Amino acid sequence: MINVSIVGGSGYVGGELLRLLLRHPDVTIQQVTSERLAGKPVSGPHPHLRGVTDLLFTSQTLLTRCDVLILALPHGSAAHNIDVFATLAPKIIDCSADFRLNNPADYVRWYGEAHPHPEWLPRFVYGLPELNRAAISDADYVSGVGCNATATTLALLPLVRAGIVAPTDVVVSDIKVGSSEGGAQSNDGSHHPERSGVVRSYAPTGHRHTAEVIQSTGLTNVHLSITSVELVRGAVAQVHCLPSTTTDEKSLWKAYRACYRDEPFVRIVRERGGIHRLPEPKLLSGTNMADVGFDLDPESGRIVSICAIDNLMKGAAGSAVQCLNLMCGIAERTSLDMIGLHPL
Repeated sequence: MINVSIVGGSGYVGGELLRLLLRHPDVTIQQVTSERLAGKPVSGPHPHLRGVTDLLFTSQTLLTRCDVLILALPHGSAAHNIDVFATLAPKIIDCSADFRLNNPADYVRWYGEAHPHPEWLPRFVYGLPELNRAAISDADYVSGVGCNATATTLALLPLVRAGIVAPTDVVVSDIKVGSSEGGAQSNDGSHHPERSGVVRSYAPTGHRHTAEVIQSTGLTNVHLSITSVELVRGAVAQVHCLPSTTTDEKSLWKAYRACYRDEPFVRIVRERGGIHRLPEPKLLSGTNMADVGFDLDPESGRIVSICAIDNLMKGAAGSAVQCLNLMCGIAERTSLDMIGLHPL
C-alpha cells in the first residue's frame, strides 16, 4: 500500500481527494491536515464522508514521513514551504499554482510577485497527463493544473498538434465557470444573494491561467475571458480560433481522433441530434472525464473548440489522482472510473 498524506484537506479539493483516495485499492491515507480543524473529524467540512471514514484532521506540524504528499493549500503556501515538504515524502503533488510555470519571470508578470524558490521550478512536471504522461510517470514532483487552463488546453491540443492553428494565430477562450472555482471560503462575491442567478464576467482579460495555456501549447496570441454562471461544479471553455490557413470538417475530425483516441478520460462529443450535441459540464459532475467537441464556420473559417470538465475533478483532484497513479506505476484509471449522473 502507498501511504499518502494530504496537506490542507478542509477545502473542496481536499474533500474530493479524500473521496477518491478512501476507495483507492492501493492507497492508505496516513494523515490529513487542517490548522483550523485539527483534532476534528474530516467529515465535518465534508459531510458526504459521514460513515465512510473516522479520520481526524491533524496539524501540519505533526506530519510524519509518507510515500506521497499531496498539497491542497492556498496559492503561495506550498512554494514558501517546499524545502520542508520535500523532507516528508519522496514524491509530491502540488494542486496549487506554485510550480506550474517554468519561467520565474512569469510569476512576477501573472501573480505579481517573485517566486520564493525558483530553483524548484525545473524539478516539477506540469501535471496534465494528456500533455506530459511520460514525464509524469518518471517524476518525483508534479504540479497541479488550473481548471480553466485544463479546459482550454484540452480544447486546443488537437488543433495545435495537427498544425491547424499556428503559433501566432488569434485564440480566444471564453470560459463559463461554477461557484466552486472560488473555493470553500466565502466572500462578498460568493454570498448567495449576490452569486445566485448570475452571468458575471469577473476576468474578461488578464486571467492568470493564460500563462499555462501559452506554456503548454506554444501559442503566443492566446486570450482568456472568464464568466461566473449558475453552476456549483463545472467549467466549459469555448475556444474561438482564427487560423491563418483553411481547413474542413473532415480534417478536424481526423485531428481530434488522432489526439484523443487513446486517452482514457477524454471523449469527443459532437452529435448530429438531441439536446446534448456538444460538451456540457453538468453531465460530468463528480467524474474525471473531459468532453471535447468542435464546430466550424465554413464562411469565416472560425473554429470553435469546446471542452467541458468538472473543475474540482479533471480540473483539480481527479487529475492529481491520475498523476499519482502514473507516478506510482498504478493503472491510470484506478479510483477514477465513476460515471456521471443524469439527470442532475
